[in-house]
Formats: sequence, structure tokens, C-alpha cells
Amino acid sequence: MVEDSVLDRAYAALADPTRRRLLETLRSGDARITDLAAPLPMTFAGVSRHIGVLESAGLVRREVRGREHWLSLQPDGLSEARQWMDEQTLFWTARADALSERLRKRAASDER
Repeated sequence: MVEDSVLDRAYAALADPTRRRLLETLRSGDARITDLAAPLPMTFAGVSRHIGVLESAGLVRREVRGREHWLSLQPDGLSEARQWMDEQTLFWTARADALSERLRKRAASDER
């Protein structure tokens, strides 16, 4: 079972469109924080707060290279959230299949 606080941080981080945009940008590769912040319609401090949330959730990693701060995606950052989602998918798929089978049997018995 996945720890609730890990899930809470991951899904809270993903709940914001600015943070999702930052993650999408990082799919292209590592980026300087100043370059990530430039196209966003907010202050650098605002972007920095969003990055802090992503770091806290384990979705990105900050590396200091000289005087510049770089961000990169964490490859396993969403693994626990994905595991939880997979567990939920299995559970609800089984429930839906069972309901479908009951309804099929009921319809078959009603036809008799």
C-alpha cells in the first residue's frame, strides 16, 4: 500500500496547471530555472514556490551548476502515484465486470 502523504504531495503537485506546464517543459530535458520561469505570467518568486512543491513531491530534482540552478525530472517521481492508480483500476475494473455479469444473468433470466 502506498503511503498517503506521498500520494497527497504527488497529486497536489499535479493539480496545478503551472506545475504541470513546468513538468511538460522538462520532458525535453534539464532546464535552468530562469529559463523555465521566463514564459510564465508570474514573478520568479511565484515560480520558485511552484518548483518547491514539485521538489517536495519528488517529481523534480534541483542541481546547482556554478551559479545556475537546473531542474530535471525525477524518473520515478510518479511511481507510487501510478502504483496507487493501478490498484484502483484493478479494483474498479473487477467491480464493473462483476456488475456487468450480474446484469447479464438477470437479463437472461428475465427473457425466460
